[in-house]
Amino acid sequence: MTKSLSRGGEPASTPSRPDSGAGLMLAMATAGFAITFWAWALLSPLGATLREQLHLSSVQQAVLVAVPVIVGSLGRIPVGALTDRFGARVMFPAVALLTAIPVLYLGHGAGSLTGYLAGGFFLGLGGTTFAIGIPFVNSWYPPRRRGLALGVFGAGMGGTAISAFSTVQLSKAVSSSFPFDLVAAILVGYAVLAFFVLRDRPDRQRAAGSLFGRLATALRMPVTSQLSVLYAVAFGGFVAFSVYLPTYLVTSFGLDRGDAALRTAGFVVLAVAMRPIGGWLSDRADPVKILIGVFSVVSVLALAAAFEPPLRPAGTLLFLGIAGALGTGTGAVFALVARLVAPGEVGAVTGVVGAAGGLGGFFPPLVMGAVYGATGSYLLGFVLLAATAAGAATLTATVVRRRAGASA
Repeated sequence: MTKSLSRGGEPASTPSRPDSGAGLMLAMATAGFAITFWAWALLSPLGATLREQLHLSSVQQAVLVAVPVIVGSLGRIPVGALTDRFGARVMFPAVALLTAIPVLYLGHGAGSLTGYLAGGFFLGLGGTTFAIGIPFVNSWYPPRRRGLALGVFGAGMGGTAISAFSTVQLSKAVSSSFPFDLVAAILVGYAVLAFFVLRDRPDRQRAAGSLFGRLATALRMPVTSQLSVLYAVAFGGFVAFSVYLPTYLVTSFGLDRGDAALRTAGFVVLAVAMRPIGGWLSDRADPVKILIGVFSVVSVLALAAAFEPPLRPAGTLLFLGIAGALGTGTGAVFALVARLVAPGEVGAVTGVVGAAGGLGGFFPPLVMGAVYGATGSYLLGFVLLAATAAGAATLTATVVRRRAGASA
Protein backbone atom coordinates (compact mmCIF):
# COMPACT_ATOMS: atom_id res chain seq x y z
CA MET A 1 0.00 0.00 0.00
CA THR A 2 1.17 3.54 -0.67
CA LYS A 3 -0.15 6.77 0.76
CA SER A 4 -0.76 9.37 -1.90
CA LEU A 5 -2.75 12.48 -2.69
CA SER A 6 -5.74 11.57 -4.80
CA ARG A 7 -6.60 13.58 -7.90
CA GLY A 8 -9.76 14.54 -6.07
CA GLY A 9 -7.57 16.57 -3.72
CA GLU A 10 -7.80 14.40 -0.58
CA PRO A 11 -5.32 11.96 0.92
CA ALA A 12 -6.17 8.47 -0.19
CA SER A 13 -4.79 5.04 0.55
CA THR A 14 -4.65 3.22 -2.76
CA PRO A 15 -3.22 -0.16 -3.72
CA SER A 16 0.02 -0.02 -5.69
CA ARG A 17 -0.99 -3.26 -7.41
CA PRO A 18 -4.10 -5.45 -7.41
CA ASP A 19 -4.30 -7.37 -4.13
CA SER A 20 -4.78 -11.12 -3.95
CA GLY A 21 -8.42 -11.83 -4.61
CA ALA A 22 -9.00 -8.69 -6.69
CA GLY A 23 -9.70 -10.80 -9.78
CA LEU A 24 -12.37 -12.82 -7.97
CA MET A 25 -13.97 -9.67 -6.60
CA LEU A 26 -14.02 -8.16 -10.09
CA ALA A 27 -15.60 -11.33 -11.51
CA MET A 28 -18.27 -11.42 -8.79
CA ALA A 29 -19.12 -7.74 -9.26
CA THR A 30 -19.29 -8.13 -13.04
CA ALA A 31 -21.54 -11.19 -12.74
CA GLY A 32 -23.86 -9.37 -10.34
CA PHE A 33 -24.02 -6.36 -12.64
CA ALA A 34 -24.80 -8.56 -15.66
CA ILE A 35 -27.52 -10.55 -13.87
CA THR A 36 -29.30 -7.52 -12.48
CA PHE A 37 -29.05 -5.76 -15.84
CA TRP A 38 -30.55 -8.87 -17.46
CA ALA A 39 -33.50 -8.45 -15.11
CA TRP A 40 -33.61 -4.69 -15.69
CA ALA A 41 -34.00 -5.18 -19.46
CA LEU A 42 -36.66 -7.91 -19.46
CA LEU A 43 -39.49 -5.67 -20.69
CA SER A 44 -37.66 -4.13 -23.65
CA PRO A 45 -37.66 -7.16 -26.02
CA LEU A 46 -41.35 -7.70 -25.24
CA GLY A 47 -42.32 -4.13 -26.16
CA ALA A 48 -43.86 -4.97 -29.54
CA THR A 49 -45.68 -8.01 -28.12
CA LEU A 50 -47.10 -6.04 -25.20
CA ARG A 51 -48.18 -3.30 -27.57
CA GLU A 52 -50.42 -5.77 -29.38
CA GLN A 53 -51.65 -7.56 -26.27
CA LEU A 54 -52.50 -4.37 -24.37
CA HIS A 55 -53.47 -2.27 -27.44
CA LEU A 56 -50.92 0.42 -26.68
CA SER A 57 -50.05 3.52 -28.67
CA SER A 58 -46.43 4.07 -29.71
CA VAL A 59 -45.97 6.59 -26.87
CA GLN A 60 -47.50 4.21 -24.29
CA GLN A 61 -45.17 1.46 -25.47
CA ALA A 62 -42.18 3.78 -25.19
CA VAL A 63 -43.20 4.80 -21.66
CA LEU A 64 -43.65 1.16 -20.62
CA VAL A 65 -40.15 0.09 -21.63
CA ALA A 66 -38.60 3.35 -20.36
CA VAL A 67 -40.01 3.26 -16.81
CA PRO A 68 -37.43 0.74 -15.48
CA VAL A 69 -34.71 2.87 -17.08
CA ILE A 70 -35.61 6.08 -15.29
CA VAL A 71 -36.22 4.38 -11.93
CA GLY A 72 -32.97 2.44 -12.16
CA SER A 73 -31.16 5.60 -13.11
CA LEU A 74 -32.47 7.79 -10.30
CA GLY A 75 -32.05 4.93 -7.84
CA ARG A 76 -28.30 4.94 -8.46
CA ILE A 77 -27.98 8.23 -6.58
CA PRO A 78 -28.96 6.91 -3.12
CA VAL A 79 -27.55 3.42 -3.84
CA GLY A 80 -24.13 4.89 -4.68
CA ALA A 81 -24.08 6.90 -1.45
CA LEU A 82 -25.24 3.86 0.55
CA THR A 83 -22.43 1.82 -0.98
CA ASP A 84 -19.89 4.36 0.26
CA ARG A 85 -21.27 3.71 3.75
CA PHE A 86 -22.18 -0.01 3.86
CA GLY A 87 -20.02 -1.53 1.12
CA ALA A 88 -20.75 -3.84 -1.78
CA ARG A 89 -20.92 -7.01 0.35
CA VAL A 90 -24.18 -5.75 1.83
CA MET A 91 -25.57 -3.90 -1.18
CA PHE A 92 -25.08 -6.45 -3.98
CA PRO A 93 -26.98 -9.33 -2.31
CA ALA A 94 -29.70 -6.99 -1.03
CA VAL A 95 -30.41 -5.44 -4.43
CA ALA A 96 -30.35 -8.83 -6.18
CA LEU A 97 -32.90 -10.28 -3.75
CA LEU A 98 -35.19 -7.27 -3.93
CA THR A 99 -35.09 -7.26 -7.73
CA ALA A 100 -36.38 -10.85 -7.85
CA ILE A 101 -39.74 -9.70 -6.43
CA PRO A 102 -40.88 -7.46 -9.34
CA VAL A 103 -39.43 -9.99 -11.80
CA LEU A 104 -41.78 -12.67 -10.45
CA TYR A 105 -44.69 -10.23 -10.38
CA LEU A 106 -44.19 -9.31 -14.05
CA GLY A 107 -44.06 -12.98 -14.97
CA HIS A 108 -47.19 -14.02 -13.08
CA GLY A 109 -49.18 -11.04 -11.79
CA ALA A 110 -49.15 -8.24 -14.37
CA GLY A 111 -51.98 -8.25 -16.89
CA SER A 112 -52.71 -4.62 -17.71
CA LEU A 113 -50.81 -1.48 -18.61
CA THR A 114 -51.08 -0.31 -14.99
CA GLY A 115 -49.76 -3.65 -13.73
CA TYR A 116 -46.80 -3.64 -16.09
CA LEU A 117 -45.99 -0.03 -15.23
CA ALA A 118 -46.03 -0.87 -11.51
CA GLY A 119 -43.84 -3.94 -12.04
CA GLY A 120 -41.51 -1.98 -14.31
CA PHE A 121 -41.18 0.73 -11.68
CA PHE A 122 -39.80 -1.71 -9.09
CA LEU A 123 -37.87 -3.61 -11.75
CA GLY A 124 -35.82 -0.44 -12.06
CA LEU A 125 -34.01 -1.45 -8.87
CA GLY A 126 -31.97 -3.88 -10.97
CA GLY A 127 -30.43 -0.95 -12.81
CA THR A 128 -28.88 0.52 -9.65
CA THR A 129 -26.06 -2.03 -9.21
CA PHE A 130 -23.78 -0.01 -11.45
CA ALA A 131 -23.37 2.44 -8.58
CA ILE A 132 -22.41 -0.44 -6.28
CA GLY A 133 -19.77 -1.98 -8.51
CA ILE A 134 -17.85 1.12 -9.60
CA PRO A 135 -16.60 2.19 -6.13
CA PHE A 136 -16.10 -1.48 -5.20
CA VAL A 137 -13.85 -2.23 -8.19
CA ASN A 138 -12.18 1.16 -7.88
CA SER A 139 -11.06 0.28 -4.34
CA TRP A 140 -9.46 -3.02 -5.37
CA TYR A 141 -7.26 -1.74 -8.22
CA PRO A 142 -4.42 0.79 -8.46
CA PRO A 143 -4.91 3.94 -10.58
CA ARG A 144 -2.91 2.64 -13.55
CA ARG A 145 -5.15 -0.44 -13.80
CA ARG A 146 -8.53 1.05 -12.97
CA GLY A 147 -9.53 1.98 -16.50
CA LEU A 148 -9.33 -1.62 -17.68
CA ALA A 149 -10.84 -3.05 -14.47
CA LEU A 150 -13.76 -0.63 -14.57
CA GLY A 151 -14.20 -1.39 -18.26
CA VAL A 152 -14.37 -5.11 -17.55
CA PHE A 153 -16.93 -4.48 -14.83
CA GLY A 154 -18.87 -2.21 -17.16
CA ALA A 155 -19.10 -5.05 -19.65
CA GLY A 156 -21.69 -6.45 -17.29
CA MET A 157 -24.11 -4.16 -19.10
CA GLY A 158 -24.12 -7.07 -21.53
CA GLY A 159 -26.91 -8.41 -19.36
CA THR A 160 -29.14 -6.40 -21.67
CA ALA A 161 -27.82 -8.50 -24.57
CA ILE A 162 -28.72 -11.70 -22.73
CA SER A 163 -32.23 -10.34 -22.38
CA ALA A 164 -32.39 -9.34 -26.03
CA PHE A 165 -31.14 -12.76 -27.18
CA SER A 166 -33.27 -14.89 -24.90
CA THR A 167 -36.49 -13.24 -23.70
CA VAL A 168 -38.61 -13.51 -26.86
CA GLN A 169 -37.17 -16.90 -27.79
CA LEU A 170 -37.76 -18.42 -24.35
CA SER A 171 -41.26 -16.99 -24.22
CA LYS A 172 -42.10 -18.69 -27.51
CA ALA A 173 -40.29 -21.97 -26.78
CA VAL A 174 -41.41 -22.54 -23.17
CA SER A 175 -43.97 -20.07 -21.80
CA SER A 176 -44.49 -16.34 -21.40
CA SER A 177 -43.54 -16.53 -17.70
CA PHE A 178 -40.43 -18.72 -18.08
CA PRO A 179 -37.88 -15.91 -18.75
CA PHE A 180 -39.04 -14.17 -15.57
CA ASP A 181 -38.88 -17.37 -13.49
CA LEU A 182 -35.38 -18.11 -14.78
CA VAL A 183 -34.07 -14.64 -14.01
CA ALA A 184 -35.64 -14.62 -10.54
CA ALA A 185 -33.96 -17.95 -9.70
CA ILE A 186 -30.58 -16.68 -10.92
CA LEU A 187 -30.94 -13.48 -8.90
CA VAL A 188 -31.61 -15.41 -5.71
CA GLY A 189 -28.72 -17.78 -6.42
CA TYR A 190 -26.35 -14.89 -6.99
CA ALA A 191 -27.46 -13.15 -3.80
CA VAL A 192 -26.63 -16.25 -1.75
CA LEU A 193 -23.25 -16.73 -3.44
CA ALA A 194 -22.34 -13.05 -3.10
CA PHE A 195 -23.17 -13.08 0.59
CA PHE A 196 -20.54 -15.78 1.19
CA VAL A 197 -17.91 -14.82 -1.40
CA LEU A 198 -17.98 -11.05 -1.86
CA ARG A 199 -15.91 -8.92 0.51
CA ASP A 200 -14.93 -5.27 0.70
CA ARG A 201 -11.31 -4.21 1.08
CA PRO A 202 -10.53 -4.16 4.81
CA ASP A 203 -8.99 -0.68 4.51
CA ARG A 204 -11.65 0.81 2.26
CA GLN A 205 -12.57 4.41 3.06
CA ARG A 206 -15.97 4.55 4.72
CA ALA A 207 -17.85 7.73 3.94
CA ALA A 208 -18.56 10.05 6.85
CA GLY A 209 -21.61 12.22 7.30
CA SER A 210 -25.24 11.73 6.38
CA LEU A 211 -26.55 10.31 3.13
CA PHE A 212 -28.01 13.66 2.08
CA GLY A 213 -24.87 15.52 3.07
CA ARG A 214 -22.69 13.30 0.87
CA LEU A 215 -25.10 13.62 -2.03
CA ALA A 216 -25.15 17.40 -1.65
CA THR A 217 -21.34 17.47 -1.69
CA ALA A 218 -21.21 15.33 -4.83
CA LEU A 219 -23.80 17.48 -6.58
CA ARG A 220 -21.85 20.67 -5.80
CA MET A 221 -18.67 19.35 -7.42
CA PRO A 222 -18.26 20.77 -10.97
CA VAL A 223 -16.67 17.53 -12.15
CA THR A 224 -19.88 15.67 -11.27
CA SER A 225 -22.05 17.74 -13.61
CA GLN A 226 -19.49 17.66 -16.42
CA LEU A 227 -19.02 13.89 -16.31
CA SER A 228 -22.78 13.45 -15.97
CA VAL A 229 -23.35 15.16 -19.31
CA LEU A 230 -20.76 12.98 -21.04
CA TYR A 231 -22.15 9.78 -19.56
CA ALA A 232 -25.71 10.81 -20.37
CA VAL A 233 -24.71 10.87 -24.04
CA ALA A 234 -22.43 7.79 -24.06
CA PHE A 235 -24.26 5.34 -21.83
CA GLY A 236 -27.63 7.00 -22.38
CA GLY A 237 -27.22 6.47 -26.10
CA PHE A 238 -26.42 2.81 -25.52
CA VAL A 239 -29.47 2.31 -23.28
CA ALA A 240 -31.74 4.16 -25.69
CA PHE A 241 -30.70 1.98 -28.61
CA SER A 242 -30.94 -1.24 -26.61
CA VAL A 243 -34.46 -0.25 -25.51
CA TYR A 244 -35.88 1.21 -28.71
CA LEU A 245 -33.91 -0.41 -31.56
CA PRO A 246 -36.20 -3.48 -31.75
CA THR A 247 -39.24 -1.24 -32.24
CA TYR A 248 -37.36 0.89 -34.79
CA LEU A 249 -36.29 -2.12 -36.84
CA VAL A 250 -39.78 -3.61 -36.85
CA THR A 251 -41.43 -0.30 -37.75
CA SER A 252 -38.96 1.01 -40.35
CA PHE A 253 -37.75 -2.20 -41.99
CA GLY A 254 -40.58 -4.64 -41.34
CA LEU A 255 -38.40 -7.17 -39.56
CA ASP A 256 -39.79 -10.08 -37.57
CA ARG A 257 -39.68 -9.33 -33.83
CA GLY A 258 -37.29 -12.19 -33.16
CA ASP A 259 -34.97 -10.99 -35.94
CA ALA A 260 -35.11 -7.42 -34.60
CA ALA A 261 -34.30 -8.65 -31.09
CA LEU A 262 -31.30 -10.62 -32.33
CA ARG A 263 -29.97 -7.65 -34.30
CA THR A 264 -30.35 -5.47 -31.22
CA ALA A 265 -28.44 -8.06 -29.23
CA GLY A 266 -25.62 -7.79 -31.77
CA PHE A 267 -25.57 -4.01 -31.23
CA VAL A 268 -25.42 -4.51 -27.47
CA VAL A 269 -22.70 -7.18 -27.64
CA LEU A 270 -20.42 -4.93 -29.68
CA ALA A 271 -20.97 -1.97 -27.35
CA VAL A 272 -20.27 -4.19 -24.34
CA ALA A 273 -17.10 -5.59 -25.91
CA MET A 274 -15.81 -2.10 -26.61
CA ARG A 275 -16.29 -0.84 -23.05
CA PRO A 276 -13.21 -2.61 -21.59
CA ILE A 277 -11.28 -1.47 -24.65
CA GLY A 278 -12.30 2.11 -23.91
CA GLY A 279 -11.03 1.68 -20.35
CA TRP A 280 -7.82 0.00 -21.52
CA LEU A 281 -7.12 2.78 -24.01
CA SER A 282 -7.74 5.35 -21.28
CA ASP A 283 -5.11 3.70 -19.06
CA ARG A 284 -2.57 4.26 -21.85
CA ALA A 285 -3.71 7.47 -23.52
CA ASP A 286 -5.64 10.63 -22.79
CA PRO A 287 -9.31 9.71 -22.16
CA VAL A 288 -10.29 13.26 -23.13
CA LYS A 289 -9.00 12.73 -26.68
CA ILE A 290 -10.73 9.36 -26.83
CA LEU A 291 -14.06 10.92 -25.85
CA ILE A 292 -13.72 13.72 -28.41
CA GLY A 293 -13.21 11.10 -31.11
CA VAL A 294 -16.07 8.93 -29.83
CA PHE A 295 -18.66 11.70 -29.79
CA SER A 296 -17.56 12.98 -33.19
CA VAL A 297 -18.02 9.53 -34.71
CA VAL A 298 -21.46 9.13 -33.15
CA SER A 299 -22.52 12.53 -34.50
CA VAL A 300 -21.51 11.71 -38.06
CA LEU A 301 -23.01 8.21 -38.07
CA ALA A 302 -26.29 9.32 -36.47
CA LEU A 303 -26.68 11.97 -39.14
CA ALA A 304 -26.13 9.34 -41.83
CA ALA A 305 -28.67 7.00 -40.16
CA ALA A 306 -31.28 9.78 -40.23
CA PHE A 307 -31.78 9.18 -43.94
CA GLU A 308 -32.57 5.47 -43.39
CA PRO A 309 -30.18 3.81 -45.85
CA PRO A 310 -30.91 0.16 -46.70
CA LEU A 311 -30.40 -2.09 -43.69
CA ARG A 312 -28.09 -4.40 -45.62
CA PRO A 313 -25.29 -3.48 -45.50
CA ALA A 314 -25.19 0.31 -44.97
CA GLY A 315 -27.68 0.60 -42.12
CA THR A 316 -26.17 -2.35 -40.27
CA LEU A 317 -22.66 -0.89 -40.53
CA LEU A 318 -23.89 2.49 -39.30
CA PHE A 319 -25.53 1.03 -36.21
CA LEU A 320 -22.54 -1.19 -35.45
CA GLY A 321 -20.28 1.84 -35.74
CA ILE A 322 -22.47 3.76 -33.29
CA ALA A 323 -22.41 0.74 -30.94
CA GLY A 324 -18.62 0.55 -31.00
CA ALA A 325 -18.21 4.27 -30.39
CA LEU A 326 -20.72 4.41 -27.53
CA GLY A 327 -19.16 1.37 -25.86
CA THR A 328 -15.70 2.92 -26.06
CA GLY A 329 -17.06 6.16 -24.65
CA THR A 330 -18.67 4.53 -21.61
CA GLY A 331 -15.33 3.00 -20.66
CA ALA A 332 -13.48 6.27 -21.12
CA VAL A 333 -15.89 8.33 -19.00
CA PHE A 334 -15.35 6.19 -15.89
CA ALA A 335 -11.62 6.15 -16.45
CA LEU A 336 -11.95 9.91 -15.98
CA VAL A 337 -14.02 9.40 -12.81
CA ALA A 338 -11.21 7.30 -11.33
CA ARG A 339 -8.70 10.03 -12.17
CA LEU A 340 -10.65 13.07 -11.02
CA VAL A 341 -12.62 11.94 -7.95
CA ALA A 342 -11.29 11.12 -4.46
CA PRO A 343 -11.80 7.43 -3.46
CA GLY A 344 -14.15 8.21 -0.59
CA GLU A 345 -16.46 10.11 -2.93
CA VAL A 346 -16.49 7.71 -5.87
CA GLY A 347 -19.73 6.02 -4.82
CA ALA A 348 -21.72 9.24 -4.47
CA VAL A 349 -20.32 10.73 -7.67
CA THR A 350 -20.84 7.44 -9.52
CA GLY A 351 -24.45 7.40 -8.39
CA VAL A 352 -25.09 10.85 -9.83
CA VAL A 353 -23.13 10.22 -13.05
CA GLY A 354 -24.75 6.81 -13.46
CA ALA A 355 -28.17 8.34 -12.94
CA ALA A 356 -27.43 10.85 -15.66
CA GLY A 357 -26.44 8.01 -17.97
CA GLY A 358 -29.66 6.16 -17.33
CA LEU A 359 -31.75 9.31 -17.74
CA GLY A 360 -29.92 9.89 -20.98
CA GLY A 361 -31.44 6.59 -22.09
CA PHE A 362 -34.92 7.46 -20.86
CA PHE A 363 -35.75 10.42 -23.04
CA PRO A 364 -34.63 9.29 -26.54
CA PRO A 365 -37.19 6.44 -26.78
CA LEU A 366 -39.92 8.88 -25.77
CA VAL A 367 -38.67 11.40 -28.34
CA MET A 368 -38.43 8.74 -31.04
CA GLY A 369 -41.94 7.51 -30.31
CA ALA A 370 -43.34 11.06 -30.33
CA VAL A 371 -41.43 12.02 -33.49
CA TYR A 372 -42.61 8.96 -35.36
CA GLY A 373 -46.17 9.43 -34.14
CA ALA A 374 -46.18 13.04 -35.34
CA THR A 375 -44.24 12.76 -38.61
CA GLY A 376 -44.24 9.08 -39.59
CA SER A 377 -40.44 9.25 -39.80
CA TYR A 378 -37.46 8.95 -37.45
CA LEU A 379 -35.33 11.51 -39.30
CA LEU A 380 -35.69 14.31 -36.74
CA GLY A 381 -34.86 11.94 -33.87
CA PHE A 382 -31.53 10.95 -35.42
CA VAL A 383 -30.71 14.58 -36.25
CA LEU A 384 -31.23 15.46 -32.58
CA LEU A 385 -28.90 12.62 -31.57
CA ALA A 386 -26.23 13.89 -33.97
CA ALA A 387 -26.51 17.41 -32.55
CA THR A 388 -26.32 16.13 -28.97
CA ALA A 389 -23.20 14.08 -29.68
CA ALA A 390 -21.56 17.08 -31.37
CA GLY A 391 -22.33 19.17 -28.27
CA ALA A 392 -20.74 16.51 -26.04
CA ALA A 393 -17.60 16.53 -28.20
CA THR A 394 -17.39 20.32 -27.85
CA LEU A 395 -17.83 20.18 -24.05
CA THR A 396 -15.11 17.53 -23.80
CA ALA A 397 -12.69 19.49 -25.97
CA THR A 398 -13.09 22.66 -23.87
CA VAL A 399 -14.32 22.51 -20.27
CA VAL A 400 -13.47 18.88 -19.51
CA ARG A 401 -10.03 19.12 -21.12
CA ARG A 402 -9.16 22.10 -18.89
CA ARG A 403 -10.34 20.31 -15.74
CA ALA A 404 -8.42 17.14 -16.58
CA GLY A 405 -5.29 19.21 -17.25
CA ALA A 406 -5.61 21.00 -13.90
CA SER A 407 -5.98 17.67 -12.04
CA ALA A 408 -3.03 15.95 -13.73
